[in-house]
Amino acid sequence: MLARTRSLPLESSPPRASLTETICWSRMQTEAGQELQAIVGRKELERSAGNGVFCWGVGNAPSRSIPQLARAGADVDVVFSIMKSRPKAVDVAPSRLRIWRSFFDHSGREQPLPPATLITSRADAGIRARNVHYALMCRSDRELRLGDFGPFDPSAYRNVSDTGGAVGASQVTALLRRVTGEAPAPAYKVNLRAKLGQGYWVRLGDPIDLTADRRSMLERVLANLLSVTPSEWLRIVSGLRSGPSSATELQRRLF
Repeated sequence: MLARTRSLPLESSPPRASLTETICWSRMQTEAGQELQAIVGRKELERSAGNGVFCWGVGNAPSRSIPQLARAGADVDVVFSIMKSRPKAVDVAPSRLRIWRSFFDHSGREQPLPPATLITSRADAGIRARNVHYALMCRSDRELRLGDFGPFDPSAYRNVSDTGGAVGASQVTALLRRVTGEAPAPAYKVNLRAKLGQGYWVRLGDPIDLTADRRSMLERVLANLLSVTPSEWLRIVSGLRSGPSSATELQRRLF
């Protein structure tokens, strides 16, 4: 059984380096019953087990410019900032969770997610279950840590679109292009950084609902993230993403 370890620290760093002209900005918070520190710790396991690749689930569809950027292999920074608002109760304690196992590339072909990737979402969005979810396909050569890596001013950017509108208050994830300098005291920070890679920003597919026993098992793993090795993580993800099997069989394989 994995031992309980300390929580992940919040890291500080010198002022950030300049960002690419086009960036993807995403605001993050507690989601699918997992605190932000745990989500970042899980993504670091994905990254270390996946040769620098990790996927970040988001709720909104990609910008129309994403396929062109992905085909061109454009250099696009991903900036993650902590939300100002508190998480919703349904995100803190969702009644149902699901795992996504595939994604659709920009040619419409369905492909399996990388083997180290574990993307969860809540399945109880009001009366109707959420049947659509998306992900940022990210890469990083550096360890993922929450921290203060410099200011970020969304008012210095505009959406990459035909209208080039300002960033809306309801936009959680957006593809942006810088148009002006930053204000003296921006409202947001760069709390996590990466690059877009592979499919950049994709629609997910092949979801399965987490049974109560598998959800309990996942919660145990998340409570002990710093004790999990990359090879153990690959086995855990494979088990959780597998087809129906008994909890006893899955527990025997993972623990």
